[in-house]
Amino acid sequence: MSTPLVIPVFIPHEGCPHRCVFCNQRRISGHGAVPVTGRDVARTVTTWLDRAAGRTGGDVQVAFYGGSFTGLEPARQAELLGAVAPFIASGRVGSLRLSTRPDYIDSGRLTLLRRFHVSLVELGVQSMDDAVLVRAGRGHDSGDVVRAVDLLRRASIRVGLQLLPGLPGESRCSLMRTVEQVIGLRPDMVRIYPALVLEGSALARLYRQGRYRPLSLDGAVVRVAWMKRRFAAAGIRVVRMGLQAGPELEDGLVAGPWHPAFGELVEARLMLRQARRLLACVAAGMRVELVISCRDQSLFRGHRSANIRRLERLGLADRFVLRLDPDQPRHTVRCLPAHRYRQDDGTA
Repeated sequence: MSTPLVIPVFIPHEGCPHRCVFCNQRRISGHGAVPVTGRDVARTVTTWLDRAAGRTGGDVQVAFYGGSFTGLEPARQAELLGAVAPFIASGRVGSLRLSTRPDYIDSGRLTLLRRFHVSLVELGVQSMDDAVLVRAGRGHDSGDVVRAVDLLRRASIRVGLQLLPGLPGESRCSLMRTVEQVIGLRPDMVRIYPALVLEGSALARLYRQGRYRPLSLDGAVVRVAWMKRRFAAAGIRVVRMGLQAGPELEDGLVAGPWHPAFGELVEARLMLRQARRLLACVAAGMRVELVISCRDQSLFRGHRSANIRRLERLGLADRFVLRLDPDQPRHTVRCLPAHRYRQDDGTA
């Protein structure tokens, strides 16, 4: 199945009464302060569809990013959603997606969303630790998340949850509890955005005062890799790790675990973990074939061959040869039986 065409529409900060400590959505999205109109939305959808000839219907989704969509006045919501309605009626767009706060979900709001065929709502959860949410200035608690997910399920709307590891006051234990609670909610998808310090945010002030220390890049990769593995084991898709690269974000970055290919760093670490577990069972003097997808060579090697160097330091690099298989599932490592080889030249 091909990846759906997602047409993005940005409404930074709209509908949100709070300015959370980490937030500067215009830096994140790269969009200015002028609100989009229904006409802007229709123009954006038309432009994307014209550029993507042949993409239509269930293969196309319009997504409203930023702000808290259901915090907008009902007339404003109807204006934006109504601009997409003709495209859905004609079959050129298959579904709508939006983001909002957990405490901005109720039966009245859901009635409006269903009327305009919204199929998925992403909730900015950030953490399930109430103490962390208070320090982040979120204005809601974990109970609001549980209630919102239940209401969305009852309305037959799919649920996505967004998490921000590394917020002030978070510990490894509280992050682990957050992940287990999220798994219990059974969302359809999860996004993981390690907390960054952005210019213009309250977090930037705390950082400069020495009152907040962001995760290191390696620390964030380790934590997110663990989160990804736990969600995968529970059958929950992680659809993104790390914010989308862009000049506005990079220019406004003060500190934090930023990398333009953060998700690839995580996937590379997970592949290293698989390789280490398989090679640890190989006896000295034996060699196995590790099989990976043809598309995963760079992930297996890691950023600047970091995975290979790590295997060398562990004394495991001479216990395998790499085999590429176009039919091997992405992001997985398979081991074929070991063969004895001569220590002097490595041949079988």
